[in-house]
Amino acid sequence: MAIDHTILTLLLLTPLTGAILLALVPEREGSRIHAIGALFVTLLTFLFTLHLPFHYNYAAPSGSFQFEVNVPWVHLNSASAIRYHLGVDGLSLWLVVLTGLLAPLGVLASWRAITTRTRLFYSLFLLQQVAMLGIFFSLDLFLYYSFWELSLVPMALLIAVFGRTFQRRRAAVKFFLYAFIPSAVMLVAVLWLYTRTGTFDLPSLALLAQTHGISPNHHALWLASLAFLLAFAVKVPIFPLHGWLADAVSEAPTAAVMILAGKLGLYSILRFSFSIFPDESRHIAPLLIALGAIGIVYGSLLALLQKDLKRLAAFSTLGHVSFIALGIFTFTIAGLERYGTYNMRDLGGLAQRLPWMVTLFVITALAAVGLPMLSGFVGEFLILTGAMQSVIAHHVLWTAIATTGVILSAAYMLSATQRVFYGSLGQKVENAPSFDLNAREHLALWPLAILFLIMGVASPKWMRAIDTAGSSLADKLPHSEPSPIKPFETEAQSPATAVDCQTQLCSISIADLPSKEAKR
Repeated sequence: MAIDHTILTLLLLTPLTGAILLALVPEREGSRIHAIGALFVTLLTFLFTLHLPFHYNYAAPSGSFQFEVNVPWVHLNSASAIRYHLGVDGLSLWLVVLTGLLAPLGVLASWRAITTRTRLFYSLFLLQQVAMLGIFFSLDLFLYYSFWELSLVPMALLIAVFGRTFQRRRAAVKFFLYAFIPSAVMLVAVLWLYTRTGTFDLPSLALLAQTHGISPNHHALWLASLAFLLAFAVKVPIFPLHGWLADAVSEAPTAAVMILAGKLGLYSILRFSFSIFPDESRHIAPLLIALGAIGIVYGSLLALLQKDLKRLAAFSTLGHVSFIALGIFTFTIAGLERYGTYNMRDLGGLAQRLPWMVTLFVITALAAVGLPMLSGFVGEFLILTGAMQSVIAHHVLWTAIATTGVILSAAYMLSATQRVFYGSLGQKVENAPSFDLNAREHLALWPLAILFLIMGVASPKWMRAIDTAGSSLADKLPHSEPSPIKPFETEAQSPATAVDCQTQLCSISIADLPSKEAKR
C-alpha cells in the first residue's frame, strides 16, 4: 500500500499539527474545546497506529525494518550527515500502538482534573506524544537524540505547571536535571561515534559494531557505551538512579504519570546499547542483573511503607521496571481524585460506595502482582524462568532475590486495596457525596482491563513480531571475545557462556515490555 511509505510521518504530523492548532485556539472559561480537540487528535493518531500491526509482515527477515522512510536531511561537506530515517520492527511495533492507546485514555483521565490552562496542558500533552513516537521510529542517531531531548521539555512543564502541590516546581526541576545531564553526556558519545564512523545511521553502526569496526580504542568504546547506558538507565529508572521518580509521579497529572517511566529508557537500551555496543552490554550484564534484583526488592519494600497512593505507584513502578531491567540483562492507578486526597489514611470503606471503581482497581492490582491469565503473569514468568536458566555468575542468587518481589508486590497491592476500599470509612469520605465511575471513566478504564486479560491469554499473538526482533538483537551479540577489557566479567564466565546468557535474556525481556507498560 502507498500509505506504508508515509504512515510513520503521518503519525508524527497528526499530534504535532493538533498541538499547534490547539495552541492557537483561545481559551475560554468552562470551555471543553481543547479537551475535545485533543481527544479527537489522539483517537485519530491511535487509529493510524493500528495500520502498523494489520499491515506488518510477520514473516520478514530478522533485523529488517518496515514502513521505512530514509531520505537526506542535513548535509555536511557535500555528504548527508543526518538523515530522516524512520522505521519499525517487532521491538517498536507494539510500543507505538501502546503509545497511541494511552494518549486518548490520558485525555479522558484529565477531562475533569484539568480545568484551567487547558490550552497549555493539551498542547504539551500532544507534543509529548510526538516526542515518544519519534523515539520509537528514529533510525538515525541524531534524529533520535532530537526526539529524546524534546520529550524532556513537555513533561517537565506538565509537572511544574499542573502538579498537585507547592512541591511541583521542585519535582519538575529534579526530573529535568536527572534526565538532561546524562543526555548531554550521551550527545558527546553520539558525536564521537560520528567522528569515528562518518554516520549517524543506526543500521550502519550496528553492522560496524558486529565487525568491531567502530573504533579500535576499547577504552573510548567503553566510555561511549556507559554514556548511552547512563542516559537510558536514568529514564527507566534503574536503581540507584531513581531519585526523581517518587517526586515526579507524586506531582505529575495522571495523564503524564501514564507515560512517565519505563518505555523510553528500556526500549533505548534494547535498540541502541545492544545494537551499537554489544560487547560492552555483555560485560556489564552482571552489574545490571544485580541492580535489577536490588531495585525489585527496594521498590517493593518502599511501596509497602507508603501512605500516599501516588507515591505507592511510584515505588511500584520502580519494582516493575526493575523486573524488566533484570530480564533484558537475565501498573499505575488512574487516580482517586474524587475526595481530594491520595492519602490512604483518609480513605477506606469505599467498596460499599464505589463498586465499579473497586472492581477495576482489583483487576489492575491482580494484573500487577502477576495473577495467571492476566498480562503481568506472562512477563514475570518468562523473566524469572529465563533468569534461572542463565549461566551468568550468581544468577540463581539474584533471581531468588528478585522472586521475593512477586511476594512483596502482592503484599503492597493487596494492602492498598484493603486500606482504600474496605474497613471503616475514612475522614475524607464519611460525609462526602459518593460518585462511582461515570461513562467517560468507564470508557477510559475498561479497555485497559480487557487488554490485561487478552495479553495474558493470547500472548503468542503479541510475541510474533517481538520474537523476530529479539532474535535479531541476540544475533548481534558477540560470539567471541571482543576485547581484553572485562571489568564486570567474573571468573565463572567464559566468552561462550556469557553469549548464551545474553542471547537468552534479550529474547525473554522484550516480550515483557508491552504487558508491563500497558498497566501503567
